[in-house]
Amino acid sequence: MTAPLDRSGRVALVPARFGQGAVGGAEIVLDQMARRLQARGREVEILTTCALDHHTWENVLPAGKSMEDGLLVHRFPVATTPGPERAQLEQAILSGAPLRLHEQQRWMNAGMRSPELFHYLLDQAGEYRTIIFTPYMFWITFACSQIAPERSVLWTCLHDEPYAYLELFQPLLTGVGGLLFQTPPEHELAHRLVATPAPHALVGCGVEVPDGYDPEGFRRRHGIDGRFLLYAGRREGAKGWETLLGQLAAVLGRRDLPFSLVTMGAGEVRPPAAIADRVVDVGFLPDAERDAAFAAADAYLQPSRFEAFSRTIMEAWLAGTLVIANGGSDVVRYHCERSEAGLLYDDELELEECLAFLAKAPETAAELAGRGRAYVLDNYQWDTVLDKVEAALTTWT
Repeated sequence: MTAPLDRSGRVALVPARFGQGAVGGAEIVLDQMARRLQARGREVEILTTCALDHHTWENVLPAGKSMEDGLLVHRFPVATTPGPERAQLEQAILSGAPLRLHEQQRWMNAGMRSPELFHYLLDQAGEYRTIIFTPYMFWITFACSQIAPERSVLWTCLHDEPYAYLELFQPLLTGVGGLLFQTPPEHELAHRLVATPAPHALVGCGVEVPDGYDPEGFRRRHGIDGRFLLYAGRREGAKGWETLLGQLAAVLGRRDLPFSLVTMGAGEVRPPAAIADRVVDVGFLPDAERDAAFAAADAYLQPSRFEAFSRTIMEAWLAGTLVIANGGSDVVRYHCERSEAGLLYDDELELEECLAFLAKAPETAAELAGRGRAYVLDNYQWDTVLDKVEAALTTWT
């Protein structure tokens, strides 16, 4: 008989942003994890900042403790140091130029910081059994996880990107109490980055399963007619958004395809003039309307190379919608090949062929997409994921 888990002791979850309007997969996951750990009998607290926007880091919410939808949340102000040096150092990192350790430290310390959160943990870290940080590359994770590394666990959200290869992050990956990975490619990347990672577990990621979908209602409410492709998430370069717009403009300029593009999320849209009349921005949507958008689309486009899990792919498959994704992401390729429910492209011409297939054979595309829902339900239900998370936390902290 398996011994019951010891759920005693306070657990702090430390996302850099938290609450309605905070866009980001890691933030959504820690929100859900906190609520579900609390429902399992854990004493849970959120430590976070007063900011919601990861571009400006403006302090828009009041500092201090409050109950937010049943969770105890302690917010701390953000400090930033505007100036040209950080932008120059970041450009050097992204270009692959070598930086000395002190330059990496200057890059990190010139960005978003929360000294009050740091000092709070200096005083209070011993009051928590476990402190879970995410994602790996924010100052809060970098600095605060080192205060009590034996109690610190990283929900790493590792991407195969230039930041991950910085010497700066090696103490995080080797010296904390534990690392939680969502996919085998993320686990494999950690072993490429450091010779001996900290104790770690492959736990997956939980995805909420909607009770139902209202695709026709979504079309009606937003005035959308005809077939459309969907993009969801942050509209920014790191997510492949601008590249996708350029590729679609080129493809639709030379191919008679019946699709418009609907986009939801945060960030500026700015489509090329050639396709501006075929791009519909519905902004940031509540969960039920987001789910309806996935169900109404002919296909979900995932152009990002930098993914540790990709919740939006799972949301599309749960809605029975085909995924067309950038094959440059090892994680996305893993999901599509394992599920056999997605199409991969490596360049503009391959994207064109995927869209031409979708246009000509919608029934076959729907059959492919149908495999995705079973894949998500078989692998990424929250109860299964949290069983693994709790087993790891009990072992490590």
